[in-house]
Amino acid sequence: MQVLTPLFHVLVFPGFIFLVVFGLFASWVDRKLIAKFQNRVGPPLLQPFADFIKLLSKEDIVPEHSDRPMFAITPLIALAGVIASIVYIPTWSAHALHAFEVDLIVVMYLLTLPAFALFLGGWYSTNPFATLGSTRVLTQLIGYEVPFLLACLAPALAAGSWSISDVAIAQHDGLWLITAAPLSFIVALIALIGKLERVPFDIPQAKTEIVTGPEVEYSGRRLAVWKLTFLTEAIVGGALISALFLGGPHFWGIPYESMGPWLSGFVGMIVLSLKILAIVFFLALAQAALARIRIEQMVQWCLLWLGIPALLNLGLVVFITHL
Repeated sequence: MQVLTPLFHVLVFPGFIFLVVFGLFASWVDRKLIAKFQNRVGPPLLQPFADFIKLLSKEDIVPEHSDRPMFAITPLIALAGVIASIVYIPTWSAHALHAFEVDLIVVMYLLTLPAFALFLGGWYSTNPFATLGSTRVLTQLIGYEVPFLLACLAPALAAGSWSISDVAIAQHDGLWLITAAPLSFIVALIALIGKLERVPFDIPQAKTEIVTGPEVEYSGRRLAVWKLTFLTEAIVGGALISALFLGGPHFWGIPYESMGPWLSGFVGMIVLSLKILAIVFFLALAQAALARIRIEQMVQWCLLWLGIPALLNLGLVVFITHL
């Protein structure tokens, strides 16, 4: 049992299977919302699942002059980093599975792995479009990662802990920390768009310019893994922002104490899922309303208009907490 329980958490819930199913469902919600915003019908419910299965059945081609080991392993590294991060985020109760004092820093590190893996995968495929896209991945990383880190530090400082679980618990008896750091919340949402490489920050992929960039040589199962990585990263990123700013699985007025552990855990999971879908709504709205910008515009805009407000809000939180 001591071995089976951790395996269940990693492979089933809240790990791989849960993230895959919820990620594909959130992808359908995202595509359906964008279609409604653009006055289209949108895909049926099972379309993302069908697309994923179709990719798994396609031929997996490796470029002749690529670095085969690096080309093959980078998608797995990216997906593993995202799945590993979910065990440090509260998903159905106030405490994450493997919470510890500085797990926020670990999660921030794990969520940068997909970007570095995507850079290496595109670079070692030796395709000129992939090489250009890979350089854009690293350039864009500079733009969004600094504001995202500063934004996530504000609720941690307000709660007096670097543990995501402690930050979520601190919001149970009072207001959500979005009230203490509203600018940081907005910055975190916009920076998440950059991490997911969505419009208007889809510069590394830019289908009309460099034909999906770093992913251009990927096909079949490896391409499916890349798509799955970004779908699951959207769920994990949404869960992280929910835990830091919106109370995680907790919601006011629900009598968790009077429920049994199973029922309270199920209700907490539903609450967190609704908060994540609310963040997906914001991502869909941004994609439907905005157009892609250039890479230098993205970096300058993020560092100036996201970095400075995040830094100001962080300083305000430090000032208030030390009064």
